[in-house]
Amino acid sequence: MLYFIEQCLNGLQIGMLLFLLAAGLTLIFGIMNLVNLAHGSLYMLGAYFAATFAAWTGSFLAAVVLTIAATLIVGMAVEIIAMRRLYGRDHLDHVLGTFGLILFFNEAVRLIWGPAGMNLSLPMWLNTAVQVIPGIYYPAYRLAIIVVALAVAVFLYALVMRTRIGMLIRAGASDREMVGALGVNIKLLSTLIFGIGAALAGLAGLMQAPILTAQIGMGENILIVTFVVIIIGGIGSIRGAFIASIFVGLTDTIGRAFLPDLLKLVLSPAGASTAGPALSSMLIYLVMAVILIVRPEGLFPASSK
Repeated sequence: MLYFIEQCLNGLQIGMLLFLLAAGLTLIFGIMNLVNLAHGSLYMLGAYFAATFAAWTGSFLAAVVLTIAATLIVGMAVEIIAMRRLYGRDHLDHVLGTFGLILFFNEAVRLIWGPAGMNLSLPMWLNTAVQVIPGIYYPAYRLAIIVVALAVAVFLYALVMRTRIGMLIRAGASDREMVGALGVNIKLLSTLIFGIGAALAGLAGLMQAPILTAQIGMGENILIVTFVVIIIGGIGSIRGAFIASIFVGLTDTIGRAFLPDLLKLVLSPAGASTAGPALSSMLIYLVMAVILIVRPEGLFPASSK
């Protein structure tokens, strides 16, 4: 039972990390109708920025603030320089254009930081374990990821649902051209949204950096899972991204932890050891396929917000 609770916490932590990535990606896709494959590159930049700023300042918290600011600025610059050329074009152009950005960012990181990865050390107050319930100690840093992601979810809800900027964002998601015709500076709004999405990706990257080494191409694998999240949750829906992130995180973690043992009940040990890891890695994609059959628009499409 204690092992199950621990795996649930791990799944929740992974889900919260996915939410930070998916929230920005679904905002960009839902409002700008832009397929941004380079979102994972901003996640990678967040990890490298965090490791660099922490080494410069000697402070983890200062590195967090500087990384969020840096990825926000990089995201806004990318929107102004590259993304605006893609608006109004079909999705194939988006895919080709943003794939080029992936190659650009990978080579830029190799040029600036070199081919070797970078590590980010945690401060002592985060490098410890906290007793969450009697008998279960959980790493404080992983708990911090959950708390920060929940705070970001509350912030995004307040921003989108309770502010004038949020009203413009929701209006832009419904009819971008009409909002522009009513006098709203839709270019500035798009730049702001893209910058917020980039900052969220950077925040996810910096929070992952102490767990995994910051390395070139680290955003490409997690981007695939992030697309699974926004497809399950409903494209353009923050609420859908939040719930789907938790669902995907728990499904993937618990599946990997328990599915191989469950298969041993019906298969030989050799067959279970072969099929278990393969089925575990496919589990979230099987779930996505089932959800797409039942609800092709996702669990919480943006129109139902």
